[in-house]
Amino acid sequence: MDTLKQLVIASNNQGKLREIGALLEPLAITVVPQADFDVGKVDEPYGTFVENALAKARHASRCSGLPALADDSGICVSALNGAPGVSSARYAGEPKSDEGNNRKLIEALKNQSDRRAYYYCVIVLLRHAADPQPIIVDGSWHGEIIDQPSGEGGFGYDPYFLVPEFGKTAAELTAKQKNKISHRGQALAKLVEILRAGEF
Repeated sequence: MDTLKQLVIASNNQGKLREIGALLEPLAITVVPQADFDVGKVDEPYGTFVENALAKARHASRCSGLPALADDSGICVSALNGAPGVSSARYAGEPKSDEGNNRKLIEALKNQSDRRAYYYCVIVLLRHAADPQPIIVDGSWHGEIIDQPSGEGGFGYDPYFLVPEFGKTAAELTAKQKNKISHRGQALAKLVEILRAGEF
């Protein structure tokens, strides 16, 4: 861990940047968004979360010259055979819109009684762009989709994602609560353990 003082985050999503920065802060690692290096978007053509995360991390590391962290995440709905999945951010097409994505999801579930869903996140950490042995961790967060949004926090599908053990949506949880139990929080906790053990 001593060698890792700074890394670039392969994302321009402000919600993700806040969550990742907060969880890595105790390790005294300076987190720099890829926008600071004018890193452009990279294609995410793959059908799996891990392949897309690897593509984003390699691109950010290559452009910045720094170790890079990328995540790929989405929501997978049982009644929709795992959709939106890797297409979660652009489920309703371009331009990206949380409102449009949520509207399409609720419409797709209109006649479905099975509302089970889970958020999934995979995180990739590369030492350099050609790193042959990236660190890969993941996490999943189970809940169900509701028809009416509730809560002002979070982003994406959070207002429609009910967390049964809390009786609240992800958007109603505090940032601290969400970071502790979310798919991204779980994956980052695994990553922090690896970094604390000096395995990077």
